[in-house]
Amino acid sequence: MFKDMFERDSSLSFEVFPPKKDDEFENCYKVLDSLAEINPDFISVTYGAGGSRSKKTVDIASYIQNQLKIDAMAHMTCVGSSEEDILAVTRDLEAVGVNHVLALRGDKPRDMSDEQFEQRIFPHATDLIQFINKNTNLIVSASCYPEKHPEAISMDSDIAFMKMKQDMGAEMFISQLFFDNADFYRFIERARRAEITVPIVAGIMPITSAKQIGSTVTLAGSSVPKKLADICARYGESPEDMRKAGIAYAIDQINDLKRCGMGHIHIYCMNKPKMTKEICDAI
Repeated sequence: MFKDMFERDSSLSFEVFPPKKDDEFENCYKVLDSLAEINPDFISVTYGAGGSRSKKTVDIASYIQNQLKIDAMAHMTCVGSSEEDILAVTRDLEAVGVNHVLALRGDKPRDMSDEQFEQRIFPHATDLIQFINKNTNLIVSASCYPEKHPEAISMDSDIAFMKMKQDMGAEMFISQLFFDNADFYRFIERARRAEITVPIVAGIMPITSAKQIGSTVTLAGSSVPKKLADICARYGESPEDMRKAGIAYAIDQINDLKRCGMGHIHIYCMNKPKMTKEICDAI
């Protein structure tokens, strides 16, 4: 179980995402079979904006939990959801034996008006966490942001929201991706000073193509240190060299975290089992 892994100095987990098309599911399950060979402590499954792919999330989480016999964590967003929408998904998860969710507000769906966004049922992830804890038996984890949430007015206010998540029942945090471990170490110090006592897992995303810097990373609000920017500038036009350099950078990050006592690692593996295996073999 999830709690057991924090009795050890280290753990390893992965994030995967559901395919956008139904005919891609077979390959998704092959990806999961390959990741299972690495023997992670758990695998999390993302959730479409406004719950748009919640059924796929449940199906994949069920496969992880019941076929692969690995603990599954289902992401759950609330930005476009009603209370009944949330309860319907939690019932589906409980029916297939998945008992752990990552509670998130989620990004505003493209088809949601500003007025609808302002009047949403669950304004923040804290509201979703409280609702799930009151109405289900699911274990709830939450996200945290080493460089603060892009919408937060300050690091202090973001840490205060993190403390609220813990107080509402979050039993673990998984961090947003980051590329400078010094940022993560400073964040951990501030969180502990704010009496956040539950485990915090470091989220690592390997950058294997330069275009990731302009898409995923920008969206996450993570800063790009000079060392990584130089790698992208040097190898960006050479896909294989960029891939190798990006994997090496992630390996260095993880090994440094482990040396500094931050051995609980969550890899945003982008459904790439070969890359994930290379990293795990090296660490």
